[in-house]
Amino acid sequence: MSLTNPESLEPPKVGATLQALRQAQGLSLDELSRRAGVSKSMLSQIERNQANPTVAVVWRLANALRVELTELLGGERSAPPAIETVPAHATPGMSSPDGLCQLRILGPIDLAGQFEWYELTVQPGGALESAAHQPGSREHLSVLKGHLVVSAGGASQTLSAGETARYAVDGPHAIRNSSKQPAVALLVVLHA
Repeated sequence: MSLTNPESLEPPKVGATLQALRQAQGLSLDELSRRAGVSKSMLSQIERNQANPTVAVVWRLANALRVELTELLGGERSAPPAIETVPAHATPGMSSPDGLCQLRILGPIDLAGQFEWYELTVQPGGALESAAHQPGSREHLSVLKGHLVVSAGGASQTLSAGETARYAVDGPHAIRNSSKQPAVALLVVLHA
């Protein structure tokens, strides 16, 4: 007669791993649901360990998160590739409430709050207005296309394509497009 550990008979609980991977990639439940073809309610139940997914669901989630199946099941993480690529459709982004400013988050999530970089698109009349960051923080704005006006520290400066502005952001600051054409820039934020 052999004795078996009862815990070894239970399927792996992928909830915490799923949630950590989803959050590290900046994905909402809605976005992961869309990518994986798994209902949002099922994802929520899996993350709370109220449901154990089938192998097919785990496979779809691993593909949607671009991780190995074993990593999602709580196994050893495979070595990172020599060159990691992020497809354009997988680059997270956000828009201003009026939709006139879009930020594509180019930097890895694990550097957020230290060093961040974005592709910024500002439509005519759009403005990206920001509250003060912590003292000593700076932004670097490089205009790739069009014209943008930077306001910081009580001053304003118009930038054209090819120009870069570096400025303190420990007070309110803004980036505006007062032209009639869309503008595109790279925005780097260095937090102190």
